[in-house]
Amino acid sequence: MNNWKMLIGLAFTLAVVIAVCGCTGNGGSTPPASEQTAAVTPVSGAEKVTVKVFLAGSLTGPFEKIKAAFEAKYPNTEVLLEPAGSVDCIKKVTENGKPADVVASADYALIPQYMVPKYTDWYVTFAKNTMTIAYTNKSAYASELTKDNWYTILSRDNVRWAFSDPNLDPCGYRTPMVIKLAEGYYGDDTIFKTLVEDHSGITATKEGNTWIIDATNPAPDGTKLTIRPKSVELVQMLQAGGIDYAWEYRSVAVQNDLEFLELPEAIDLSSVDYADDYKTVKVEAVKGNGTTMYTGAPIVYGATVPNIAEHPDYGILFVQMLIGPEGEAILAADGQPPIVPANGYGTIPKELSGMVTMKS
Repeated sequence: MNNWKMLIGLAFTLAVVIAVCGCTGNGGSTPPASEQTAAVTPVSGAEKVTVKVFLAGSLTGPFEKIKAAFEAKYPNTEVLLEPAGSVDCIKKVTENGKPADVVASADYALIPQYMVPKYTDWYVTFAKNTMTIAYTNKSAYASELTKDNWYTILSRDNVRWAFSDPNLDPCGYRTPMVIKLAEGYYGDDTIFKTLVEDHSGITATKEGNTWIIDATNPAPDGTKLTIRPKSVELVQMLQAGGIDYAWEYRSVAVQNDLEFLELPEAIDLSSVDYADDYKTVKVEAVKGNGTTMYTGAPIVYGATVPNIAEHPDYGILFVQMLIGPEGEAILAADGQPPIVPANGYGTIPKELSGMVTMKS
């Protein structure tokens, strides 16, 4: 009889334990339902939620800091950053079906161009940037470099310079745009040929008032001109002395303590005042089995949460931090001027609606 009582007691105790565990055993994976800023405390021993962020390589510096702030605020999360060229970031979602929780592009226009409406119905623009020429104090003729003679410096026989692949990275297709715009600004129609056409397979032809730059087969000579998949890859080459100059965003130069030359606003793709001039240059690049055309425009960064995200609520929280005071301060400190408030397009989630200026 005593044995039966013991068995019944053990069964009752086990049932209570199971019931309690059932109430709390969500693994820490359920995001806050309505609280926009509340931290989530993970269950002891629970597996953390992995928040995947596909980002332009030029955002790596500030996003590392935002990642740290986000994980501190939501300790049940682990943010996985996957930097790449912006086109590649978007292709991972649209062509490979990879479920990113956030996509952040160095060219906001790529989001409506490739992701809307099939993969998202909204996005925000949150930061600006500027094209610059980065170098070190060991670069050839660094002491002579100015905004008036940079193109003659790059053309010298013993100078090695580089930019990223126009087919993979916005910084890559923006570089030949700047070089072509420079011809009109400096009154020298040989600049593009001397720097680009003579050392690669990239060509430019004029159609009406617009220059069409064909970058579908970059084919750099590899001695004078080098082209790499991502602009951030050129930083190590500069620091190691493998090249003398690299076309980079201002933010990348600042974050890596590089010297850099600021160019005139009329050609550096930084100012809305020159938007009409910028759009007179276009770059044709590879897209899938065909090609696409990128039009010159002021450099503006965009972000969204794809509709195939595994953790869309956490993706929205990440974007919320990005466009909020914490993200704004981090971007500004890293040489990437934030857009305050951020601009919103499409069906903005309610959690972000009070933080953006809506645009059509």
